Amino acid sequence: MAATIDNSNAVQATKRKHLGIPEAVFVEDVDSFMKQPGNETADSALRKLDEQYQKYKYMELNLSQKKLRLKNQIPQITQTLEILRHMQKKKETTDPMETHFLLADNVYCKASVPPTDKVCLWLGANVMLEYDIDEAQALLEKNLSTASRNLETLEDDLDFLRDQFTTTEVNMARVYNWDVKRRSKENLLKSADKS
Repeated sequence: MAATIDNSNAVQATKRKHLGIPEAVFVEDVDSFMKQPGNETADSALRKLDEQYQKYKYMELNLSQKKLRLKNQIPQITQTLEILRHMQKKKETTDPMETHFLLADNVYCKASVPPTDKVCLWLGANVMLEYDIDEAQALLEKNLSTASRNLETLEDDLDFLRDQFTTTEVNMARVYNWDVKRRSKENLLKSADKS
């Protein structure tokens, strides 16, 4: 009894985890599948399966783009955190920090930054806010953990999508093979009736 409950909880967790991605149902019995409404011919069933396959491809494209953005964002956040830690150390001294910053593509400028306890962070959408170094560090650490968590979720969703691709492709092959067998039987019956 406990194993059944644990198993159902795992299934519910998986469904919640991949919310928004419909699960492809494996066609065990092609004959009963073809008797369902909307599957009058093999072509209509294959068209429906191909439409489902194309939806999965579209979802994969969107998730891959999100994954790429997150993979670019994580190193930027990490680099900004390193700079903040360096500024925190320099805050205690009176020596200015010498650095080079990017003006334009391949154009750097030498700068002298006096010790400070304030930083400005680009938040996106042309918004910049001033923070204390500690507040900025806390915000960036939170953003880094959120981005890492989102990347893991995206990886899981992409794995789940690949499973749905495989299931849909197998279903398409099974329906196609079922149709080939059906037509060959019809041809055999027609040739037997003629003779």
